[in-house]
Amino acid sequence: MVRLVRNGGPTSRQVWKSGRKCGRLLAVFKGTYHHRVDPKGRLPVPAPFRRRLSGDSPTQGLVVTLLDECLAVYPPAEWARLEAQLRVMPPFSKPVKALARVLASHAVDCEMDVQGRIRLPPALRRAIGLETEAVVVGVVERFEIWAPDRWARFLRDSERLLDDVSLDVPWPRPRTTPGNADEAPSTGEA
Repeated sequence: MVRLVRNGGPTSRQVWKSGRKCGRLLAVFKGTYHHRVDPKGRLPVPAPFRRRLSGDSPTQGLVVTLLDECLAVYPPAEWARLEAQLRVMPPFSKPVKALARVLASHAVDCEMDVQGRIRLPPALRRAIGLETEAVVVGVVERFEIWAPDRWARFLRDSERLLDDVSLDVPWPRPRTTPGNADEAPSTGEA
């Protein structure tokens, strides 16, 4: 699903309906979808994502890059925000240079066709082991494309990681009631 979030920041886009400004909106991508990749490497973008992405043009441009074991797909405004963040980081820092090189060297501009598909370059498909089946996952400001076996492994590893994480904040956060709204949540420590 795609949820629209009001945001007054500089990265949000103006949205017009019936010729009048309705506000600044950002897409929030969420949900998991399973799609087939055709022999030409075209993948359907999930319908909820397409509806949000096609606001200005039926053939929306997207930026696709390699990220961990998947492909990260960014709307142009979100990619521009990421570039801006990289520009303000220390330019001679080894980790910053490495991040910028990895993200930018694998990034390609892909257009969504009128049928709502994006053509994924063969090199990027090979890099993540993507063949005929794909899992498309919404991740707030972007969506990701995974090979099903790698997605399943990521979920298993992530669940183990979350089981091992010790947080000072109880999860999920307890509901506050009028009587305890000012009290801090208990962490179980004395």
